[in-house]
Amino acid sequence: MSETQRIRWGIIGPGGIAKTFAGGIAHSRTGVLTAIATRNPEKPGLSDDFPNARILHGYEALLADPQVDAVYIATPHTGHAQWAIKAIRAGKHVLVEKPIALSAYEAETIYHEAKKAGVFAGEAYMYRLHPQTRKIAELVRSGTIGAVRMIKSSFGFDMGAVKPEHRLFSNALAGGGILDVGGYPVSMARLIAGAACGKPFLEPLQVLGTGQIGETNVDEWASALLKFPNGIIAEVSCSIRARQDNVLRIIGAKGRIEVADFWFASGHTGGTGRIDIIHNDGNRETVEIDEKGWLYSFEVDAAGDAIRNGRGEFAAPGVTWADTIGNLRVMDQWRAAIGLEYRHEQAAERRVNIRGEIVRPGNTLRRRTIPGIAKPMSPVALGFEFFPNFAAASLTLDAFYEAGGNVFDTAWIYNRGVTEAIFGEWWTSRSVPREEVVLIGKGAHSPLVYPDQIGKQLAQSLDRLKTDYVDVYFMHRDDEQVPVGEFVDAMDAEVRAGRIRGVFGGSNWTRARLQEAVAYAQSNGKAVPGALSNNFSLAEMREPIWAGCVAASDDEWKHWLTETQMPNFAWSSQGRGFFTDRAGRDRRDDEELVRCWYSERNFIRRDRAIELAQRLNRKPIHIALAYVLAQPFPVVPLIGPRTVAELEDSLSALDIRLSGDDVASLEAR
Repeated sequence: MSETQRIRWGIIGPGGIAKTFAGGIAHSRTGVLTAIATRNPEKPGLSDDFPNARILHGYEALLADPQVDAVYIATPHTGHAQWAIKAIRAGKHVLVEKPIALSAYEAETIYHEAKKAGVFAGEAYMYRLHPQTRKIAELVRSGTIGAVRMIKSSFGFDMGAVKPEHRLFSNALAGGGILDVGGYPVSMARLIAGAACGKPFLEPLQVLGTGQIGETNVDEWASALLKFPNGIIAEVSCSIRARQDNVLRIIGAKGRIEVADFWFASGHTGGTGRIDIIHNDGNRETVEIDEKGWLYSFEVDAAGDAIRNGRGEFAAPGVTWADTIGNLRVMDQWRAAIGLEYRHEQAAERRVNIRGEIVRPGNTLRRRTIPGIAKPMSPVALGFEFFPNFAAASLTLDAFYEAGGNVFDTAWIYNRGVTEAIFGEWWTSRSVPREEVVLIGKGAHSPLVYPDQIGKQLAQSLDRLKTDYVDVYFMHRDDEQVPVGEFVDAMDAEVRAGRIRGVFGGSNWTRARLQEAVAYAQSNGKAVPGALSNNFSLAEMREPIWAGCVAASDDEWKHWLTETQMPNFAWSSQGRGFFTDRAGRDRRDDEELVRCWYSERNFIRRDRAIELAQRLNRKPIHIALAYVLAQPFPVVPLIGPRTVAELEDSLSALDIRLSGDDVASLEAR
């Protein structure tokens, strides 16, 4: 796109904020409004509110319109992520009214889609692009008030009586103060904390939130404390039923800065903004920002400049991708602190994927069979113990299943049962046929490594998982003080009861104990243990990550696994970050990596993985996963991506076929 070509904008959701944005387009130097999309094209006043714009019936019509380059999305909050991704997949650039999504997880998914598509995606915090905001950050950086110590910022208004029909009082539409206006003081606090140490923004070390949830189950007033690594403390608050003074206060060692209604800057149609500086000696001065430009025109032109120059995101102090994600993480923690969850995030309401489509199984991943399991299995199993709730986890669960993944790793102890409950909600809300899923369950984790715990915990797990059986079961730990036969008897009883319908065995068991268990079962007519779940990776674990962990990566283990063809469901199969730039001979900031994985032998293997990755135009972590799958015995790597981007990156390694020479080279001492 040329540096002078106008960006042709379309608008989805032509409400009040969209009308204001249209005014920004009209007074911009880079854009022109081409079309609006509405589900009610007969609504009175549309032509007056959006002059010269074509009115299209339905959002999909706008996405299919070749005369639209970029889309501004101004639907209610619950539609932001859905329509952003649909627009991106239609090849459109997108600017999404804040918040870009309900959570940081959703925002990461949007930006991942934009990166793949090579389009611009931005979050519309319009004040960030205004000259007044730049001036505030400049005053902080230059030390006008000395070292910054505290930030106080609010955005609150009073809607009066509760109005259940209004979107701000609708939990179903993600109403309330935090998402609607709380992001302004949070984003400003993070901006100022960053400016104080010469960075575009700074992430807090700690977020403490509180708030009042009203009768319609939205936050009506709320406050949070943010503690930053440079010692700055920010107090932020928002409200929809409490009028606040809405003054930004930046308190430093030599004075303070005050700005009223900082997000409004010099006004929608231009004017004069004021930045008051109050010194400790009582002297006051005012910096006036006389700006004729329309407030929303600045973000239109910042997006337009990025699009013209082939950039995927705003330049700072505009909200970059990392800035958006950090801001939403704070709001995620704030909401979690007050127990605020939206209906749109719950399984009963969220029966489709983030794009609003029915979740269907994919066939991208080549299936295979493992001894003892009748169902064809994807080559890797998905673990998802890190996610805080269903809404976050479902993004990755959906993406894995839609790619063809069907092996899921759960355990009784993971996140105090939350992981199992999430899976139960996921497969039932998506109507996934149970017979298509290979479900791994685990129990008897230390200190509860007793035979009688196996049946008790499995019963709890099945209830959470909303199923009557698991396909694979592992004891999570071993206690060698207990005769192995007692454990085998307990698992055999579950096989006979039909609650384990595939293979079972030990996770973090030694060869000697597993061999003893097999021998006992064979001698006593019991179901024979047929699987293992120990660590296995190109990098050998030097010390256990957690107490009682057992690695199966050394030469003796590999010989035994090859000889017995015992399937190993390998955890930490990619070395927990050892094959990424988090590790390095000169990098020792990650204590776990250093303690568990740093050895000269591992670094030699890492060096060779890097060399092979360069030759194949892949990443070292891809080589690490391909190595695990190239073994001469059955291995099912357990992967634990925290985002859809990480998931797709891991799955991209599954098409790598290492030769015997490649494997030998990686293993060479």
